[in-house]
Amino acid sequence: MKLTNKTILITGGTSGVGLALLHSLYGRGNRLIVIGRNEKRMAELRDGYPAVTFIRCNLAVSSEVADLIQTVQERFPDCSVLINNAGIQFNYLLGDDALGQSRIGSEIQINLTTAIQLCDALLPQLRQQPEAAIVNITSGLGISPKRSAPVYSATKAGLQVFTKALRYQLEDSTVQVVDVVLPLVDTPMTTGRGRGKISPEQVADELIRGVEHGRKVVNVGRVKLFRIIHRLVPGLADRMLKNG
Repeated sequence: MKLTNKTILITGGTSGVGLALLHSLYGRGNRLIVIGRNEKRMAELRDGYPAVTFIRCNLAVSSEVADLIQTVQERFPDCSVLINNAGIQFNYLLGDDALGQSRIGSEIQINLTTAIQLCDALLPQLRQQPEAAIVNITSGLGISPKRSAPVYSATKAGLQVFTKALRYQLEDSTVQVVDVVLPLVDTPMTTGRGRGKISPEQVADELIRGVEHGRKVVNVGRVKLFRIIHRLVPGLADRMLKNG
């Protein structure tokens, strides 16, 4: 499907990869619904993107997610593309972090539970569109985990498996289901972490190209090579990502 003249919902759309997607998809004449937590940041973006609908929502809070779903269902029945981009990553050792319990809950809720809930809630209207897509942003850490991010890695692995199973359910429908697997990207979330990061703009370009080419899985940047290494020498692949 062509990502032009569509109504597209992007979670986590005010910074990083989400902001790059906002910019690219806005320039293609799409009607965008952008979800974020920071009202000040959204107010700043409204000046540059006056035709975009910005909705504040904390995706870690179930009641706010329910309100968001109702808003989208009522105001945007023509929504045909859902991009589950929002994600958070905390680095900590289980059992050694006083904030561990709340961090575990937030990572699972934002990275996995809310993404699944949005898919479930919006599928009835997505099915009614001539063509539609669900795009879930996952990570190479869902293939081989990082020592310091066990919960984040688990949520991305879970989202990858969910995306594949959802594709099975929708294989006879008009809804395209895409897993976009990211390497380390230069975003506020990864500040101070790792080397060899790619730009959010490269992610946006590869995502759009992959969706338009009908790919089921879009391996972005170095993930293409990592997939080969993981298949041939899985132990080496694990060691490559073990320490981030």
